[in-house]
Amino acid sequence: MHCTLCDSQLNQKADAYYFICPTCGAYVMDKAHYFTAEQEKAHYESHNNDVNDLGYQTFTAPITNAILEAQTPEQLGLDFGCGNGPVITKMLQEQQYQVHLFDPYFYPDPAYKNHRYDYIFSCEVFEHFYNPKQEIAQLLALLQPEGRLYIMTHLYQGHPDFDTWYYRKDATHVFIYTEQTMRYIAEKFNLVIESLGERMTVFRKLS
Repeated sequence: MHCTLCDSQLNQKADAYYFICPTCGAYVMDKAHYFTAEQEKAHYESHNNDVNDLGYQTFTAPITNAILEAQTPEQLGLDFGCGNGPVITKMLQEQQYQVHLFDPYFYPDPAYKNHRYDYIFSCEVFEHFYNPKQEIAQLLALLQPEGRLYIMTHLYQGHPDFDTWYYRKDATHVFIYTEQTMRYIAEKFNLVIESLGERMTVFRKLS
């Protein structure tokens, strides 16, 4: 198997389910363990993502607050992979921000591809990418020069032991990032890292 981001040969296993990429540092699920589309959708439908839930609003607040600080209501944003409870979009629209929605299962309208965006955000989405190289490239093609990409995903930082870490226990988390992975993405796609944290990364597109 090859890394779905950088195409490197994967030989080292982190555990029974994941490989460790020697080039980009990602933890890549063995394709033998992928869910079917039906299993994946059923898993997402089991999530109780109520946009009015204060706990959910607090959980997603890092992206919401970063956008409110750096972007303006006149700019156009895309909530990519918004799921069945697009809470960030709700919070932004309450402040008169313009946001389009896309989710392959819950908001599947492909019309989002007809626009170019000043910012794109994905909350707990990137770890579900089966083909991150292709999917990141497609997102960046929709982003204006100097536009920002806000990503909320939990980076693995070497502890606790990977096979006991809560985030890898979700069977739909097929691609897990590290700081090394995010730096690889910045270099490969000509991005500036504006923020790199354990839970959220912000990239700015140069061209």
